[in-house]
Amino acid sequence: MRNYSSYATEFIGTFFLVLTIGCTVLAKAPMAPLAIGAELMVMIFAGGHISGAHYNPAVTLAVFLRGKIGAVDAAAYAVVQVVGGILGALTAKYLVNPGHVAALSPSGRAIGVALVAEGLFTFALAYVVLNVATSRDQAGNGFFGLAIGFTVAAGAFAVGGLSGGAFNPAVAVAAASGGLFAWSKIWIWLLADLAGAAVAAAVFLLLNPEDRAVAEPAEASREAVGPAEPAAT
Repeated sequence: MRNYSSYATEFIGTFFLVLTIGCTVLAKAPMAPLAIGAELMVMIFAGGHISGAHYNPAVTLAVFLRGKIGAVDAAAYAVVQVVGGILGALTAKYLVNPGHVAALSPSGRAIGVALVAEGLFTFALAYVVLNVATSRDQAGNGFFGLAIGFTVAAGAFAVGGLSGGAFNPAVAVAAASGGLFAWSKIWIWLLADLAGAAVAAAVFLLLNPEDRAVAEPAEASREAVGPAEPAAT
């Protein structure tokens, strides 16, 4: 039986993450990356013990490749993350009502810059998640949410002006739904973010060969991230 509370938690966390992104970006808040990182941090602390608090299909891919979540749960996570993100973006647009927004549509050299920037910082995000929240050496730590939230904040400050700073396919799809990213260029964020996460999983397993895990088909997904004890062994 699937863990539907995990799916609901992923939906809620992704919704509020994207709502925060949308409201701060559309309102042109100067400290938007800090607000986004803080919201991600608190939602991770809130939902980590239930779902693992991925809120990001790229993170879910990394956790799947690392062997801490099954294929069915990973696919379900990705669906609810995207749906939650789209609803978060549309809610932000309703609340802020910014009028016409110019969609980010990289071309020429900017495409390569966006691919590299997104790939690198998605790698950093997934690498941090895997090490602070799934490693057996970090079991029960109390800082995982802070580490992950600040990784996103740092990335947004560093390359947000270059790539949009999504680091998350659900955020990218939501941004396109809200008019912030051009649909014709959505492949940039999907490719870079998923590739960065896959490389992070490979690097984690290379550096931690003794930490390889294989998820059972019915294993609860909340084992993937966070300090909670596994639901099944």
